Amino acid sequence: MPLHFSEQELAERRRKVAAELQSRGLTALLIFRQESMYYLTGYDTTGYSQFQCLYLGADGSLVLLTRSADLRQARLTSVIEDIRIWVDSADSNPGQDLWQILEERGCRGQRVGVEMEAWCLTAARWEQVKAATAGRCELEDCSELVSQFRLVKSDAELEYVRRAAVLADDALAEAQRLARPGTPEQEVLAGMTSAVFRGGGDYAASRNIIGSGDIALMV
Repeated sequence: MPLHFSEQELAERRRKVAAELQSRGLTALLIFRQESMYYLTGYDTTGYSQFQCLYLGADGSLVLLTRSADLRQARLTSVIEDIRIWVDSADSNPGQDLWQILEERGCRGQRVGVEMEAWCLTAARWEQVKAATAGRCELEDCSELVSQFRLVKSDAELEYVRRAAVLADDALAEAQRLARPGTPEQEVLAGMTSAVFRGGGDYAASRNIIGSGDIALMV
């Protein structure tokens, strides 16, 4: 399994979040931010703009609700064992699928935290979630709950940050070498990206920004 962090570190992160849920009297947290899913389980996907929800119970249990297109990534890049699929169609309603998970996990009549500030939780999808849970459980905005733990970096995370800084310097040096009058921006960008890959890096968290004479690399 291509995890960038040890299973022990991921488990410790989930333990801290679960303890925070217990202290707030919440039965579970509905995680819609892809970065939170990655932080807690290693799940890495480019499908962050599509409806996906990771259920984290106060008891530490995990259930991922995602599309079939993201099933393979979920299995290969995360520690999540219980993965449910919602079918994307013209009349699909993943809010109902999510409620089935909540019902299974004993959330009826309970308080449940929600990451409301998330790319995949569009207004239409949020209305579906609200309609499916109305009168069944109480939803509470906990958008920053996981983020507060992400602020404190572990030794492993700090090592990645230091390595990312080195790769950013390598990319900048390559840009300075290639950036000459008449050189296409794509050629400069290709050189910068190649420098990152040669150094053992991965795709950037955000796209490389090209235009108006400026090139920025997010590492």
